[in-house]
Amino acid sequence: MVARVAKMLPEGWKRCPLGDIAHITSGGTPDRSEPSYWGGDVPWVTTGEIRFNTITDTKEKITDAGVKNSAAKLFPPGTLLMAMYGQGKTRGQVAKLGIAASTNQNSAAIHLHDGHLSDFYFQYLWWKYEAIREFGQSGGISHLNAGLLKQISVPVAPTSEQQRIGRLLATWDRAIATTERLLMNSLKQKRALMRELLKPRSKGGGWYVTRLGDLFAERVEAVRDDLPLLSITRDEGVILRSDVGRKDTSNDDKSKYLRICKGDIGYNTMRMWQGVSALSSLEGIVSPAYTVLVPNEKVDAKFAAYLFKLDSMVFQFYRHSQGMVSDTWSLKFKHFAQIKVTIPGRKEQKRIVEVLAASDCTIEALKGELGRLQREKQGLMQQLLTGKRRVGLSKAAEAARS
Repeated sequence: MVARVAKMLPEGWKRCPLGDIAHITSGGTPDRSEPSYWGGDVPWVTTGEIRFNTITDTKEKITDAGVKNSAAKLFPPGTLLMAMYGQGKTRGQVAKLGIAASTNQNSAAIHLHDGHLSDFYFQYLWWKYEAIREFGQSGGISHLNAGLLKQISVPVAPTSEQQRIGRLLATWDRAIATTERLLMNSLKQKRALMRELLKPRSKGGGWYVTRLGDLFAERVEAVRDDLPLLSITRDEGVILRSDVGRKDTSNDDKSKYLRICKGDIGYNTMRMWQGVSALSSLEGIVSPAYTVLVPNEKVDAKFAAYLFKLDSMVFQFYRHSQGMVSDTWSLKFKHFAQIKVTIPGRKEQKRIVEVLAASDCTIEALKGELGRLQREKQGLMQQLLTGKRRVGLSKAAEAARS
């Protein structure tokens, strides 16, 4: 439990429960049926807006009357917010208010006492996110509350050192945020480029209409015991099943599994309408829940892999999927084969691939840079937030500690 963690701290530091250095409360939601409570000027934070960030605006606003006539409260800038409930990984995420704002009842507001700086504790609670989530699952419950948050054990460093640590880690946050923006812009530019380059041209320009069944065959081959188990993902491509990060739920009997080879395109038969397809750079076996496509000489596999990610193409997969409800929709090869596409000849396909591949290189470089910055920050947090590395100490003081 977070509250019981006890580690050596440097001279001048101590450890205490969060409740000893902060007032912890929550907000509320004004009555939705009362129009005079909504659409005002008071920012109102929901748990979905708490994402290890500084909040400077909110999607919804309430009025002064909404604050006065509900459990909602107005919290000052610098207040830390933590999501106590939420789907997925929302619970336990923390944010700092950059503005005065109110919150809903599912968000804890942590108002630190004098001498305890929000920048420092924002970073500490961020660093301890996973442990705090586990803390919120103890005792048969799966959420956090003010009582649990008060028990979280936190370090108390001298105020000047808190300030230096907060500022130093904030420089990494700014670099990470800048790289994230560049990555998002590059992804948007790639999508725009795909729409332009893959847009069907008029006949006579080398583009022609054909059916996907004239470009692909279905690979249905008996599996080999020496081949690794693979998974087909929407964003990471075809990867080893062991790299997915989830428990292996595959059947022991793999006699009905399918072989996929380098250069094949695999897709999730029941999720192709959501764009789950990828070009394989690996040879292995995949679950029979996938369909494996073998491109022929008329189509460049990389070109097809880009084409299948185009929004208009995914919509065609949606239209041709069969089933009564979305949970049962599937796109078997016989229906896939009937879909019409307009494509250019192989030479132009390759030219399009070269342009889009260059865009992918930029994106991958930014992803690598983002990962490097995040790892560096994690390493710094481990050193700075435990006092193992002091900020602003003289060389003599550092030598005395070592």
